[in-house]
Amino acid sequence: MLPQLPQLRRDQFDNLEKHTQSGIEFVERYTKFVKERSEIEFNYAKQIRNLSKKYQPKKNSKEEEENKYTSCQAFLSTLNELNDYAGQHEVIAENLTSQIITELLRYLTELKAERKSHFHDGRKAQQHIECSWKQLEASKRRFERDCKEADRAQQYFERMDADINVTKADVEKARQQAQMKHQMAADSKSEYSNFLTKFNQEQNEHYYTLIPNIFQKLQEMEERRIERVGVSMKTYAEVDREVLPIVGKCLDGMTKAAESIEPKTDSKQVVESYKSGFEPPGDVEFEDYGAGQSMKRTVSETSLSNSRGEAKERPSGGKSKGKLWPFIKNKNKSPKQNKEPLSNRFNEFMASKPKMTCLRSLRRGLSLKLITLNSHVRNLIEGSGPEDFSHLPPEQRRKKLQAKIDDLNKDIQKEMDQKDALTKMKGVYEKNPQMGDPASVDPRLVEIAMNIEKLQYEVQKFEGWLAEVEGRLPSKSDPPRRQSGLYETQNSNSSTVANNCAQDRESSPDGSYTEEQSSETQDKVAIANTPEFDDEFDDGDEETLPTIGTCKAIYQFEGHNEGTISVTEGELLYVIEEDKGDGWTRVRRNEEEEGYVPTSYVEVSLETTAKGAMTYI
Repeated sequence: MLPQLPQLRRDQFDNLEKHTQSGIEFVERYTKFVKERSEIEFNYAKQIRNLSKKYQPKKNSKEEEENKYTSCQAFLSTLNELNDYAGQHEVIAENLTSQIITELLRYLTELKAERKSHFHDGRKAQQHIECSWKQLEASKRRFERDCKEADRAQQYFERMDADINVTKADVEKARQQAQMKHQMAADSKSEYSNFLTKFNQEQNEHYYTLIPNIFQKLQEMEERRIERVGVSMKTYAEVDREVLPIVGKCLDGMTKAAESIEPKTDSKQVVESYKSGFEPPGDVEFEDYGAGQSMKRTVSETSLSNSRGEAKERPSGGKSKGKLWPFIKNKNKSPKQNKEPLSNRFNEFMASKPKMTCLRSLRRGLSLKLITLNSHVRNLIEGSGPEDFSHLPPEQRRKKLQAKIDDLNKDIQKEMDQKDALTKMKGVYEKNPQMGDPASVDPRLVEIAMNIEKLQYEVQKFEGWLAEVEGRLPSKSDPPRRQSGLYETQNSNSSTVANNCAQDRESSPDGSYTEEQSSETQDKVAIANTPEFDDEFDDGDEETLPTIGTCKAIYQFEGHNEGTISVTEGELLYVIEEDKGDGWTRVRRNEEEEGYVPTSYVEVSLETTAKGAMTYI
C-alpha cells in the first residue's frame, strides 16, 4: 500500500536525525577534550614558571653572591631556559584555544543551524506529501460513494420504469435522479483522477527529487563535519610540532649551561674570595730552661680562645691585641702597668691643667667609643656587619671598601650628570623665558649639591678606611711575623695615658675600629662591670661646659646611639666642644640635653674669643 512508503521514509529521516545529532555530540566532546588539554598546558606552564621563580636567587642574599661560580651560573641559565620552556607550553595552550576550540565552537553553531534547516525542509516536504495523500484518499472515497449512489439511483429508476402502477411523473423523476447521480459520480471520478495524477507527480518529486536533495545535503554536512574534525586533529598535532624547535633550543641551552661548568674556575674564585691577606706565622724560637727560670706557656695562634680575643700575657716588644682603654679593670695586666689605685691616677690628672685637658679628651674619646660599641652591638644583634667591614679579614675588607667606593663614585657621577643637565636647562630658560622659569630649577640644584656633598663625604670616609687597610696589609718583602689573632690590630706599645688619649682621638666614631667585635664587646662589658668607673667618672663631678659658638643643622640626624643627640634640619644649637678631628661635634640644646652630632651635618659658627683657646674648669 501507498501509506507504507511515507512511513518508511519518515523512519529513515528519524535515523538520520539521530545520526547527525550523534555527530554534533562527537564534535562537542572533542572540543571539550581540547579545552581540557589547553587548561592542563596552561596550569603546567604556570607551575613551571612558579618553580623557576622559586629557585631564582634572591636580591641582596647569599645566593646572589654565589652566582659568580660557574655551577650557580649554569643553574641560573637552566632556570631561565625552563622559564622559556614554560612559555612554549603557554603558546600551546593559546594556539589550542585560538586555532581549535574557538573555531570548533563557531563551527558547531553553524553546523547546528544547517542541520536544523535541512530537517525542517525534510519535515515540510513530508507534511506536504502526507497532505496530498490525504486529499487523494478523500477524493477516492467520495468517488466510491458517488458511484454507489448512482448505482442505487439507476436501480430505483429501473424498478419504477417496470412498475405499471407508477405514474409517468414518478418515473421521470426517478430517471432525472439517476442521471444526476451518474453525473456526480462522473465528476467524482474526474476529481479523483486529477488528485491521483497530482499525487503521483508530487510523490515522484518527493521521493526522487526533494528527499534525495535533503539527504544529499545532510550527507555533505556530515562529510564536512568529519573533515573538519580531521583538520582539527591535524592542527592539534601541529600545535605541538611548532614549538618543538624552540623547546629543543631550551634543552640545548640547558645542556650548554651544564657543559659550561668549570670546577677549577670555581675553586680559584673560592680561593680569591676567602684569601685573608695574612702572612704565615714565623718559626717559634727555642726557649732554654735555666736555673730559676720557668718556661713560658705558648698559646697556638690558631686556637679558638685566642681567636676570640682572650687577653694573654705577651713577651716584651710584642704587639698588643687591641687598643688599651683608659681606666678599665683588666685582670691580665701588662707587666709594665702600674698597679696603683685609680684614686692616685686621678690625683695626678687633677694636679695640672694640661692633664685635665687630656682627661676631657679621654672622656670624649671614651664616649665616642661607647657610641661606636653600641653601633657594633646593634649590628651584631641585627645580623649585619659594621659599616667599615671591620669584621672581615684585611683582604676581603679591602675588596668590600673598594667596591663601596666605586658604587659611591658612580652615584656621584649620576648626580653630576643631573646637575649638568639642570644647569643647561636653566641656561636655556634664562635665554628663553617663555620656555620656563629659571628659578624653578634652583631647588633641585640645591638638593643635588647636598647629595653630592653627602656622597663625597662618604667617599672620603671609605677612602680613609681603605688607606688604613692597605697600610696594614703585609707586603711580600716584610719578614713573616706571628699574628695575635684573626685580624691585625693597632700597636699599643705605650701604657701612658697621653698615648691612650691620642689613640682615642685617632679612632673614628662611626665604626672604623679594626679590633675584633668580640674584643670590643668584651671591653664594653668590662666597663659596665667596673664600679670605680662609675664612682670616679660621675657627671656630677664636672661643671657644665661653657658655650663656644652656635651651629645650625643642615641635615636631620636620628641619634640612635648612646651619647648622641637627635637634631632636625634647620635646628639651632649651642656648641660646647668643637671637632677634634674625629668627625663629631658636641652640642647642647638646653641645660639638660646635650650630646654628639656628626660635624658634616651642622654648620658651626664659633665665637672669636673661643676659637683656638678653649678653657676647661
